[in-house]
Amino acid sequence: MRITAQRLNRATLARQLLLRRQRLGVIDAARRVVALQAQQPASPYVALWNRLTAFDPVDLDVAFANQTLVKATLMRITLHVVHTDDHPAMHAAMQPTLRAARLGDPRFTASGLCAADADALLPDLLEFAGRPRTAAEVEAWLDARLGVPPKGVWWALRSFAPLLHTPTAGPWSFGSRPSYVAAGTPPTSGGKDTSDEYLQTLAQRYLEGFGPASVADVAQFALVQRSRARNALGALSGVLEQLEGPDGTELFDVPGAPRPAEDTPAPPRLMAMWDSILLAYADRSRVIPPEYRKLVARSNGDVLPTLLVDGYVAGVWRPVEGGIEATAFHRLPAEAWEGLAAEARSLVALLADRDPQPYRRYDRWWTTLPSAEVRVLPG
Repeated sequence: MRITAQRLNRATLARQLLLRRQRLGVIDAARRVVALQAQQPASPYVALWNRLTAFDPVDLDVAFANQTLVKATLMRITLHVVHTDDHPAMHAAMQPTLRAARLGDPRFTASGLCAADADALLPDLLEFAGRPRTAAEVEAWLDARLGVPPKGVWWALRSFAPLLHTPTAGPWSFGSRPSYVAAGTPPTSGGKDTSDEYLQTLAQRYLEGFGPASVADVAQFALVQRSRARNALGALSGVLEQLEGPDGTELFDVPGAPRPAEDTPAPPRLMAMWDSILLAYADRSRVIPPEYRKLVARSNGDVLPTLLVDGYVAGVWRPVEGGIEATAFHRLPAEAWEGLAAEARSLVALLADRDPQPYRRYDRWWTTLPSAEVRVLPG
């Protein structure tokens, strides 16, 4: 079966709860969308506001507090919010990537330690982190044990050890100074066979939330070698459907997952900074027109909060005095602006109760952005 680019777009929107807001709780929603990007503390809240009817941020506060939803370094070596039941398999699947990225880095090797030394530290570190610990506390603990500068060692360990971020209060549960606690699962050795088995679980979960997708897409989502992604999908061949993409690329999908018609309406949305749909594919044209990719994904890795119009990125937004400033990269029809204005009123109300300008530190990017239209949408 061949599937068009437009239908791939609608499949992503459907699975990511972006064709219409759903009457779900935050926990069920997080399971449905698989993983929420969480480098910026406000983003999981904005992401769920985009996807749920009557979203109450207190519900997400509670889910973080009781660790039903957890925040940790996972796919693409970045912070994600996932359901606690998904974390062990995702963490195990990512071990080769996390270890290679950190234990071979000069920031770690400058300590004089090797991978075996880091592994030997893990049981005692996890015992120490049986209750929440700040980075300063862990570095002091490492300093007393090692007698070498601990900063690079802790930088490596906190990425691949089974650690979770714990809420530190503030408007979005997590502040700028993280606190860490052991996940309650034993450390994994990063052995290839074990990790590859868990990668199959991760690949299937990915397809549930983002499919249909290619080998390259799975590799991009997790930041693993394409050979590992190909082997994981191959091992699932008995349970996955195979499709042909618009350019002839082989795609994989879970049976029975939604693939709406091309003409399914897609309402305007004000997407969170680093929203997962902007990063989950090797071919990001599924959601981001190629000419806009470098505008929203900046050279240092920042991915700006975007306008989604008819299912595709059409510009960026930021909170300003009086509402939401929307910068469109091309001229938008009146009905799109009306939809964005309604979204802005709702978003301003959400932000006002927490932090009216959660992305203010990224305002520098707006000085170089082109624009066809700029409007302040009042709250």
